[in-house]
Amino acid sequence: MAEGEKLIPINIEDEMKSAYIDYSMSVIVSRALPDVRDGLKPVHRRVLYGMHELGVRANSAHKKSARIVGEVLGKYHPHGDTSVYDTMVRMAQEWSLRYMLVDGQGNFGSIDGDSPAAMRYTEARMRKISEDMLADIDKETVDHKLNFDDTLQEPTVLPTRIPGLLINGASGIAVGMATNMPPHNLSEVVDGTIAYIENNDIQVDELMQHVKAPDFPTGGTIYGYDGVKEAFETGRGRIVLRGKAEIEEVNGRECIIVTEIPYQVNKADMIKKTADLVNDKKLDGISLIRDESDRNGMRIVYVLKRDAIPNIILNKLYKYTALQSSFSVNNIALVKGRPQLLNLRELILHFVEHRHEVVVRRTKYELRKAEERAHILEGLIIASDNIDEVIALIRASANAEEARAKLIERFKLSEIQAKAIVEMRLRQLTGLEQDKLRAEYDALMNTIEDLKDILDKKDRRMDIIKQELVEVKDKYGDERRSVIEYAGGDLSIEDMIPNEKVVITISHAGYIKRTSLTEYKTQNRGGVGQKASTTRNEDFLEHLFVGTNHQYMLFFTQKGKCFWMRVYEIPEGSKTSKGRAIQNLINIEQDDKVMAFICTQDLKDEEYINSHYVIMATKNGQVKKTSLEQYSRPRTNGINAITIRDNDELLEAKLTTGESQVMLALKSGKAIRFEEAKTRPMGRNASGVRGITLANDKDEVIGMIAVNDMESNILVVSEKGYGKRSSLEDYRITNRGGKGVKTISVTEKTGNLVAIKNVTDDDDLMIINRSGIAIRMEVADLRVMGRATQGVKLINLKGNDSIAAVAKVMKDDDDDTDEVSENELDTDNGTTIDKTEDEDNN
Repeated sequence: MAEGEKLIPINIEDEMKSAYIDYSMSVIVSRALPDVRDGLKPVHRRVLYGMHELGVRANSAHKKSARIVGEVLGKYHPHGDTSVYDTMVRMAQEWSLRYMLVDGQGNFGSIDGDSPAAMRYTEARMRKISEDMLADIDKETVDHKLNFDDTLQEPTVLPTRIPGLLINGASGIAVGMATNMPPHNLSEVVDGTIAYIENNDIQVDELMQHVKAPDFPTGGTIYGYDGVKEAFETGRGRIVLRGKAEIEEVNGRECIIVTEIPYQVNKADMIKKTADLVNDKKLDGISLIRDESDRNGMRIVYVLKRDAIPNIILNKLYKYTALQSSFSVNNIALVKGRPQLLNLRELILHFVEHRHEVVVRRTKYELRKAEERAHILEGLIIASDNIDEVIALIRASANAEEARAKLIERFKLSEIQAKAIVEMRLRQLTGLEQDKLRAEYDALMNTIEDLKDILDKKDRRMDIIKQELVEVKDKYGDERRSVIEYAGGDLSIEDMIPNEKVVITISHAGYIKRTSLTEYKTQNRGGVGQKASTTRNEDFLEHLFVGTNHQYMLFFTQKGKCFWMRVYEIPEGSKTSKGRAIQNLINIEQDDKVMAFICTQDLKDEEYINSHYVIMATKNGQVKKTSLEQYSRPRTNGINAITIRDNDELLEAKLTTGESQVMLALKSGKAIRFEEAKTRPMGRNASGVRGITLANDKDEVIGMIAVNDMESNILVVSEKGYGKRSSLEDYRITNRGGKGVKTISVTEKTGNLVAIKNVTDDDDLMIINRSGIAIRMEVADLRVMGRATQGVKLINLKGNDSIAAVAKVMKDDDDDTDEVSENELDTDNGTTIDKTEDEDNN
């Protein structure tokens, strides 16, 4: 041991504790966590300040990245050069930051995880938005501290006009804590901040009307709203993100096209891992994956096998690959140097407090400078008023010091004023310059008064903050990139969707769409109709019904399965579009087919579901009644609605209250009417009881109606366009299981029966034939005639055309818009949907 040294024994445990605490506090405070005021970590702040000091502004030329990194390293950030360069690179990547702070030139990496070029090859400069983060930094708006070697001053925070922490988020791992904050949309954040300034007592749920959800640079879909709500209210939450995927047909093959992926997902990794899953047979149905991304945008193409169901494959991609990922929000930031968990309101509050302090300090600085200048101007004006005496006094002085002393003594001036007079140029003696002095002095006095007023009134300071925020929004505000899918969570999307009446059409090949009912116009009987839909070759519209956006839909398939959906989830299409394949919307088996639909009110309303029944009919004449309650908990893969026997299939399903009368009609022209009470309620797996006896092997049931209104008429339509309406009383009530009575004279001219409806004079009739032509007519135009007649011609058919679907809608009183008929939409009674099909196909 050297002379003069001594050993001090220290308990290693205590030394470890204190050293580790010092280290962890250093990491927390000066490395890993952002400051709540400007949203920056020290390294980001130093990069921006270094560029500011170098003068590489948005309007100057780009400078070599190595030059900027050297400046930051040498002056402010004594760590590795890669840490500084990586920080700067990330600030220039459009997929990393929602609002980029650095404008890079050269290779700055890619979303596939490619490394950027070395800093000697790339160049950079600030972006306009960064200049707004540094605005007024020279006006003593923020505290400065000494740098690492105590030779220079660096800012402890930036006087930012931009709410940096909210718009760009942050992520960092400290010791014993971490932060992970999502980016948001600047326009929304500004609106929320202004709302907070106008009402300091505003609550988080009110702020959420402005700041709706995070907004990620890579777009994508925020699936479900619960996590967002929780994150805004508490500062912690889990947000589920999905890529943006669409199902398209490319060269005759169904493909899933992905154009946006979740935030912080590496595209190349995602594609590779998906390919591995396909190769390992863990993901079926994909035959090829192509990455067609280019400078115009992202495009990943998953080519599907011929027998694959796109909707199921897409759900599997969400489940097993990074196409769906989650973002765990953990809003920890430094507040007055201490880490704190913050909710949305607190984040905005701290930003507004910071801006307020900056405005106060800036105003004080400007006031001081204005008063100093005014003081000098007062001296100059005194001198110009006594110019001859001043000149004589200066000429008589031996040196400047003496001249200053004499001026101070003679005119009672201050040291500063006397110095300014002595240094005054001769040109300021001109009359014009003297006028300028007075004008400048008057303007300064107004400015000083205004600045003092700002310092006196908090309202004015808040108005200034609001005004500057509006300017920021006008300069940098943009549209949301991330779409919010409220239906993914519990919060209802219904608030966003008008509950309007819609026509839902389904084609023979299974294409479905919804169209606003107002797109259809009324025509007279016997017209040729108007073009209703563009369908694929040899396809035609088979089902048509009317409902409203907020209703629940139950789909019943011919194999007896039931699927669940909301009407607004059906893709919207114009009257002439073909719609989307049902297979892509529900997980229906390949060889199954949707046959019947029911629209109901809220399936969570116990009183409603227990007082309603579903009545079903099969092609061979079986009927079955089941409580609606049995269908109120559907599963993704469907549930059994009825057990179908061999060589039979489900044909119809109607919603009833248990007190209706049921009518079944046969292709051969017979119909039966019996009380619903004759069929007792059964479980979902039962196969039902006999409803009508068929005339022969080739005969089959073509429709079923449930009659509530005993005043209504029965309308029947044959495949060659003939139809008639008869009184309900013409059909006597019999027991179920009988052969029925004649409802229309089936002849060569009329063709087989295809539809049976119950109608009133208030209804309009919509008829669509196989070629896609629709005609709408008033039921009142049809007179009531006998049960056994062949009826009148309803629609003129060309060639071998025949009727595909018949449905009814009800007129509004003002005839401007169309409304769903009582039978089709009844809040107490539920809804039955009218549809028929062209029996030639069965």
